[in-house]
Amino acid sequence: MDLRALLMGLTFALMWSSAFTSARVIVAYAPPLSALALRFVISGLIGVGIAWALGQSARLTRSQWRAVVIFGICQNALYLGFYFMAMQWIEASLAAIIASTMPLLVALAGWLVFRDRLPLLGVAGLIAGMIGVMLIMGGRLQGGVDLTGVAFCVLGVISLSVATLALRGASSGGNLLMVVGLQMLVGAAALWPVALWFEEQTVVWNWQLGLAFAYTVLVPGLAATLIWFMLVGRIGAVRAATYHFLNPFFGVAIAAMLLGERLSWLDVLGVVIVAAGILAVQLSKQRPLHTGS
Repeated sequence: MDLRALLMGLTFALMWSSAFTSARVIVAYAPPLSALALRFVISGLIGVGIAWALGQSARLTRSQWRAVVIFGICQNALYLGFYFMAMQWIEASLAAIIASTMPLLVALAGWLVFRDRLPLLGVAGLIAGMIGVMLIMGGRLQGGVDLTGVAFCVLGVISLSVATLALRGASSGGNLLMVVGLQMLVGAAALWPVALWFEEQTVVWNWQLGLAFAYTVLVPGLAATLIWFMLVGRIGAVRAATYHFLNPFFGVAIAAMLLGERLSWLDVLGVVIVAAGILAVQLSKQRPLHTGS
């Protein structure tokens, strides 16, 4: 794993983890689904526009269109839609921790449903990850966490896991930025009818909302997605996914620094165990290097 890949992985993890804090700010002043749909429209148009300027084509392969639709609906509309709604009731740190379990859920489903081989290290990682989540949730439930918000987060991470499993082995095949932009436009198309039907379009305009929205559009929305696909293309999906073990750390740290969210010793212990579990699962998937004699 070269230095460029290392920097890309760290940057992606930091960007991805910061999205929960910016989303928490946005939903305090604007309807969540409407704000998210608008974010997708802006990010998608920027992505498609830059892609056209770079000479990329909207003539995608069948597998690319499949990725656009599945990720546009499952990742953008469902995963992020559930999370933006959940952020009205729960803290950004807890949302980040639940979202970080996605690699564990994907590994568990691959093992149980697709009969993927999972070495002992991977099994130990799954068990550790579950124990870490139970520690965190046990402490939060005693503190009176909102179960509606937790339920939305669980539905969201399941949606993201389904999208990941549905596109196992898929590659971008070129036109990377075009694919990313179109995925966001699909997400916007799926969210707008729901947002307009169910939400009151009441917005409290201030600089906090403007800054958080602009950041969400450009950084987690566009830049992080592009860096992720570039990282996967450079080192492969399995090795790239190893960086997910940083998400619990970054997620809770950013929420604590910017939002002042407090963490108990049980939260810290749980985050460490979850991160170790994710790392163990991802390392167990990497093929060992064989050297000739």
